[in-house]
Amino acid sequence: MVVIISTNNAVRLTFLVSLLRDGGFQPALYDNNMAAVEGSIGAVMRRIAVPAHQADAARQYLREAGEL
Repeated sequence: MVVIISTNNAVRLTFLVSLLRDGGFQPALYDNNMAAVEGSIGAVMRRIAVPAHQADAARQYLREAGEL
């Protein structure tokens, strides 16, 4: 798995995961539980990762959508 984006914006994370799934990618959300435990201070970034063979295409897909 390769991390393609990190953010603390929960709405954006949900949107990006949905966008990637709609594009045929297999995104995974990392650190979601840790970020919830630490509260609202924003110390732990949530990360979206995709399988290594999809990373370049996923980044390009997000770029074309204006999200990267």
